[in-house]
Amino acid sequence: MSHPHHATEQKDPAYHHPAPGRDAARAWLVGLLAGALGLAPWWITGARLPVQNLWATQAMPDQMPLGFLPLSQYELTTIVALLTVGGAAAGFAVRIWSPARRRLVTWCAIGGVFSVQLLATAQSFLVLNQGLAPGSTSGLYFGGLLAGVIASMIAALVALVLIASRSTVATTIGCGLMAVPLTSWAVEWVVGVVGYINVPTAVPTIARWVPAVLVGCALAWCGLRPARRIVAWVLNLAFLWAIPALFISVQYVLGTRVLAGDLQEMLLMSRQILAATLGPDGGALPTLVVALAIGLVGVGAHALASRRGLEGGPRAIPD
Repeated sequence: MSHPHHATEQKDPAYHHPAPGRDAARAWLVGLLAGALGLAPWWITGARLPVQNLWATQAMPDQMPLGFLPLSQYELTTIVALLTVGGAAAGFAVRIWSPARRRLVTWCAIGGVFSVQLLATAQSFLVLNQGLAPGSTSGLYFGGLLAGVIASMIAALVALVLIASRSTVATTIGCGLMAVPLTSWAVEWVVGVVGYINVPTAVPTIARWVPAVLVGCALAWCGLRPARRIVAWVLNLAFLWAIPALFISVQYVLGTRVLAGDLQEMLLMSRQILAATLGPDGGALPTLVVALAIGLVGVGAHALASRRGLEGGPRAIPD
């Protein structure tokens, strides 16, 4: 008498779980592709280093050397988006893959992402260092940009680990953390394809609401039960409130040439702008309401569908 279930149990474990080397190679490739995807909106523009205020010689935009990262104080939030989206994309791929050796796969994906990002960072800063005029101001500028890139790579690592996690709470938090950078990344795609002067006027308006929609969908997917998932709701709404304000503050202050080199004045202005954008006049409340509404409607719809499924289940089964 045959027992099919016994035959299934006796199959080679490798049939279900590929060799570690194969998983590692696939994860590394996933990381490489994700890292390149993150930087792609900049690369499609031609990847010419932005014009530098401290460049040693006069140069037009099309005369600047190639740079795999858009190193400039005016592009710091863009750098954050390009690097963090690469990490988030790799984390999302691992989450969908859900491999048996999740820790190995996650670390190999991190290695792939960082291989691309480290190569891009090294090439870009080498070119920047060769072209900057000598002096302490150039050294401060170089060091500040490098610190910003390193911080962005750390944020990419955090996003990757959170989104790749088995934990629904951790993945939801990672999605909330990435809502604003992902929107900025998508806008960079539009700019890269059509050019700055041809960007449709509706793009900034749409971009304002996209993070709220993304956060709301993440909250709806997360749900409210068990109660510990409320932590993800609180953090995601906090991210939606604070991160856009932080982006606006950094972009405004670093884009003001009048304050270039005056660190004390830059810090003072950044605090003032951040306080204003976080306050009642900052415009965050409507986006928070939209995100919360989408999340609650999604949770309610899922609960209603589950209840109907449970009620309809026994009647659908024949006697």
